[in-house]
This record gives sequence, structure tokens and C-alpha cells, in this order.
Amino acid sequence: MKLAKKYAESIKSYDRSKSYEVNEAIKTVLETAKAKFDETIEIHIRLGVDPRQADQQVRGVLVLPNGTGKTKKVLVIAKGDKADAAQAAGADFVGAEETIQRIQKDNWFDFDVMITTPDMMGMVGRIGRILGPKGLMPNPKSGTVTMDVAKAVQEVKAGKVEYRLDKTAIIHCPIGKKSFGAEKLAENFNALMDAVVKAKPAAAKGQYIKSVTLAATMGPGVKVTYNKG
Repeated sequence: MKLAKKYAESIKSYDRSKSYEVNEAIKTVLETAKAKFDETIEIHIRLGVDPRQADQQVRGVLVLPNGTGKTKKVLVIAKGDKADAAQAAGADFVGAEETIQRIQKDNWFDFDVMITTPDMMGMVGRIGRILGPKGLMPNPKSGTVTMDVAKAVQEVKAGKVEYRLDKTAIIHCPIGKKSFGAEKLAENFNALMDAVVKAKPAAAKGQYIKSVTLAATMGPGVKVTYNKG
């Protein structure tokens, strides 16, 4: 009930029908983040593309200037010197066949990102049916299938995010924590929006950026004025 009351108070504190300039929108979102924990600030971008068309997919990765505020646990599937490199780069878990079996038999998922070398993808592919639905399947496009596992681990630890279109043509992505403050959140916001604009498919027609909304984990959405795409 307390949470519902706070949410109701947040809704009354600003004009939900209005679109705010970026800095004002971020300030409003921070004011509506009333939970006792350090809420994540998320962006929701509606695009003017058809997600059913292969040539209108929007997907990419970038390291946010100020990170995400969340330390992700990284699992690397690799052997030999690549396994050693992953360990040295700060991977939380490194393994091969035995780790694949652990995931399969023990339903072990104590990691946020899986990175693998191309030669191990055949083995990883065997558990694709359980990795896929959890968003854990490595993919070359997201930089998680690579020979340079050390760099991949370091990027994830530094705050790399993947943005991708969902079935309703919306991208949902975190841009940091409430504790970051307005300036750092604005830097992350601009970096992500620039990346999404650059990723515009050639087949996309008409208005590309339909709407942009910001919200804290437990807060209401705040519309953002964005005219660059």
C-alpha cells in the first residue's frame, strides 16, 4: 500500500501528458524515484520500424560513458590460453564441457552474461534452447562470441549494454542508477540515443524515433522530447 501511495504521489507531481526536454525529464524521473533502494533508470524508445521485417531490425551494443551501476557476473566458455585470458580479465566463471553440463543438469544460472570463443559455439549451441529464453545465448552481434574474450569481459564489466528491438518495436534499456545523478544519466542517455539513431535501418521509412520515455524501477514514465531521428 505504501508503494502504491508513493506511486500515486509521483504521478500527481508532474504533467504526464507533457513531453519534457532531456535534462528536465531526468530531473523529474529522479524526483519520482521514491523507493528505498537505488532504483535503475530505464529508457523506452518506440521506433517507426516493422520488427517483423529482417531488414528493419535494430540491435547493437555500447559501453555507456558512466556504466550501468550494476556489476554483472560473467561466464566465459573457452579453453587453453583463451580461458587463462578470460580469468585474468576478471571473468567470474571460466569453463568448458563441465560448465555446459552443470547448466544443463543442475539448472545453474548464477551469471548475467555468457561469452564464448567461436570454436566453442557448437557445444554452447546444444543448450541454446535453455539459454535463448533467458537472453543468455552468446551472439557475434552483441560481442559475446569472440576470440578476444579478455576485451569482451572488460567491456561487460565497464558497463556494456545491448539494445534490441522487441516484438512491439520498442527498445528497453537501463541507463544507470538513481545515485548517478542527473549529469551522468544525461551523458548515458545521449550516448544510447546516438547509437540507436546511427543504427537506423536503410529500409526504415518515415519518422524513426516515435517516442522516448524514461522511468525509474518503481516510478511512472516521463515523456522525453527528442527530435534527432
